[in-house]
Amino acid sequence: MMQTEQQPQQNNNQLTVQNSGSLSFSSHLSKEDEEISKSALSTFRAKEEEIERKKMEVREKVQLQLGRVEEETKRLAMIREELEALADPTRKEVAVVRKKIDAVSKELKPLGNTCQKKEREYKEALEAFNEKNKEKVQLITKLMELVSESEKLRMKKLEELSKNIDSVH
Repeated sequence: MMQTEQQPQQNNNQLTVQNSGSLSFSSHLSKEDEEISKSALSTFRAKEEEIERKKMEVREKVQLQLGRVEEETKRLAMIREELEALADPTRKEVAVVRKKIDAVSKELKPLGNTCQKKEREYKEALEAFNEKNKEKVQLITKLMELVSESEKLRMKKLEELSKNIDSVH
């Protein structure tokens, strides 16, 4: 590119010199000067190519690092989602059992009152009361089992997540 720009200028200088008839100044390059120019130009081009190659290498390394960072970001996001989902895996079951317990408790009150008020229905009411109380105890036992199981599952999952996070380092 530089060489083609220099040639018209050189030709103009030669024309000026030839037209003026003066031999004291000549911008025509000697062979040695021409070789030095070519050598400098080729060195410059080699340096530019090396810079461009290194620039591409750095760009590739940056892209690789960005890919790794993106993968780790996705992995950590999944861990965070699992941690948030860990709040209580048996929440629905616990809620249903609690509602049943509340319903049974509501049924127990009138039955207890009926038992005290009505002597002749005493046996039937006492029997119904005892059945519902037994059901309540079973439900409470089931609730305790569910809560215990839930706690074990959450602790196990927390340990797994903790190990998983520790393995990241």
